[in-house]
Amino acid sequence: MILSYYVQINKLPGNEEVFLPRKMSEQASGYDLFAAVDGEFTLAPGQRALIPTGIALAMPDGLEAQIRPRSGLALKHGITCLNTPGTIDADYRGEIKVLLINLGQEPFVICRNERIAQMVFQAVPSITLVEVEQLSDTERGAGGFGHTGK
Repeated sequence: MILSYYVQINKLPGNEEVFLPRKMSEQASGYDLFAAVDGEFTLAPGQRALIPTGIALAMPDGLEAQIRPRSGLALKHGITCLNTPGTIDADYRGEIKVLLINLGQEPFVICRNERIAQMVFQAVPSITLVEVEQLSDTERGAGGFGHTGK
């Protein structure tokens, strides 16, 4: 069963010509986000910057948006997102901005309306944390960070 939600989207003033997020194929899970930079912005090797998208969202309770890197930018230019995935909570109404970093060897120029990241919507379950004195045992136990080998 495919869940369906309505998400309101607002182009912020001065960004009327910035593209709305869009799927680049019918079955894509992510919506590409477009840069709302003025003119061009150059991201030097090792530099990070918060890139505006010119949009804001209103999502229903129980939904979040995750901001993720675009694989093509990562492979071809070393451009990725920090704090990946970035989380946009349902009660946030500010501009969506993408924290990009250039891990490549060359400066990367970001132009207005260039695809810079993707946004994937996820359902968020309602969770009740229950404090207990002791957790149940498992075969794995507290093993982590490479405990199963290479």
